[in-house]
Amino acid sequence: MLWSEWNGKYRDTVRDFWRGDESLIADFAYRFTGSSDLYQSNGRNPSASINFVTAHDGFTLRDLVSYNEKHNTANGEDNRDGESHNRSWNCGAEGATDDPKILSLRQRQQRNFLVTLMLSQGVPMLLSGDEMGRSQQGNNNAYCQDNEVSWLNWNLQEENEALLDFARQLIDFRRQHPTFRRRKWFQGRAIHGATANDIAWFNPDGSAMREEQWNEGFAKAIAIFLNGEEISTPGERGERIIDNNFLLFFNAHHAHLDFFIPEDLRYLAWETLIDTQEQRFMQYGKRYTGNQTISVMERSVVVLQQLG
Repeated sequence: MLWSEWNGKYRDTVRDFWRGDESLIADFAYRFTGSSDLYQSNGRNPSASINFVTAHDGFTLRDLVSYNEKHNTANGEDNRDGESHNRSWNCGAEGATDDPKILSLRQRQQRNFLVTLMLSQGVPMLLSGDEMGRSQQGNNNAYCQDNEVSWLNWNLQEENEALLDFARQLIDFRRQHPTFRRRKWFQGRAIHGATANDIAWFNPDGSAMREEQWNEGFAKAIAIFLNGEEISTPGERGERIIDNNFLLFFNAHHAHLDFFIPEDLRYLAWETLIDTQEQRFMQYGKRYTGNQTISVMERSVVVLQQLG
């Protein structure tokens, strides 16, 4: 297995993607699939990549979507300490706000980060407290604060109950599906003789991504097909591993987009499991077949699972 390491490039790319930076689709694809550009050449596997968005240093997840700037005055160094380039976005107001639209967007952005982290290939690392909305009030270097700023409050605030429930469901979902925990790299081809590749990339209109489109500056949305029937590594007893097929729609654009199911996949039936505009997993998600459109809200993720 060689060694694994914290993937700082994963952190930076995912943060930049969800705050709406341009020219990131190709880099986002590398990070989502385990960062083969960083680890494959020296014989390592996706498990080499410890994926994370936040860590003990820097903003918590809630602060990442609530502050553009660090607020470290209480540390006694005139706000000079701590990282100044946090790749954060406050969603329209710095710090605390009563604006329901901003609060709703911040909650959705936290779910976007959690979904991206837990469904990426590699090993997810979640900062304790992020699953229940912990804040350090914008302090990104709170090592010297032995008080409520740095403590973890185990008395869950009512406003964060839904986030904790979503995180629990998401972790369980990842554990149930080996599609998101592959031990080897994607190959971009059919492995067991199926008609579909193990992974495929699409534009919102359902067309396959062309080579020149990976670096288009304005592109902030992508659809990904993950083939659960094309997992290359066997199970513990040498058996073939078969999982469900999934379609994932990522929209980091500031406006909602209509995604189309790719033509070769329209004969299948699909059901919505995750839509990050919702606070919890879908119990009875909307179903799609044929040439239907899937409306994906601005700055959100939708995950479909094949039925049958």
